[in-house]
Amino acid sequence: MKETLCIVDYGSGNLRSVANACDFVTNQSQLPLDICVTSDPQKVQSADRVILPGVGAFGDCRQGLMACPGMLEALQDVVLQQKKPFLGICVGMQLLADVGHEHGDHKGLGWIPGEVHKLQENQGIKIPHMGWNTLTLTEKGQSHPIFAGLDATAQVYFVHSYAFTPRHEDHILATTDYAQTITAAIGHGNLVATQFHPEKSQDVGLRIMKNFLTWTPDK
Repeated sequence: MKETLCIVDYGSGNLRSVANACDFVTNQSQLPLDICVTSDPQKVQSADRVILPGVGAFGDCRQGLMACPGMLEALQDVVLQQKKPFLGICVGMQLLADVGHEHGDHKGLGWIPGEVHKLQENQGIKIPHMGWNTLTLTEKGQSHPIFAGLDATAQVYFVHSYAFTPRHEDHILATTDYAQTITAAIGHGNLVATQFHPEKSQDVGLRIMKNFLTWTPDK
């Protein structure tokens, strides 16, 4: 029996790139999975897996999400109540925070305690942070199924000016170094999220996407 993956369309996200990556992995690995890109909250609520992408400013993405009638309630039900596997990408990860401080203070979903702040302009580095960086997995990240099969030199692609600082270190799965330690991935229960773009991270990203699409979180 096929599962359904819903990629949430709320007017902000690399939807086609994410969908193409999921299609590629699904076809290559012959996964029993139907993929839909949708702004329909009923489809999201009945999904077996959910991806929340996000590109742009925190406040704009939050406003776009809130502008889809019933979408927040559908996400809260499928992720927090039904506890279906969830992946947030880039601003889709940042939205899980309590608050984002990009162009003012904006309330987040509050699913993972923490705040989103602008990157520090240390040592003459360029903001936005754009390019390939090596992942450093935490102890929790090393044993998390989402990173199964990755080696210590795995690099992924980032494009961002703001970063999530979780309140609890136990929620951090991976970091990267950009003249400062940046939270690269977080996780808790059935939720995982990445600051980097797995859909743009070539073989490493496709492996992470496959891991997500075949992941069964512990109940």
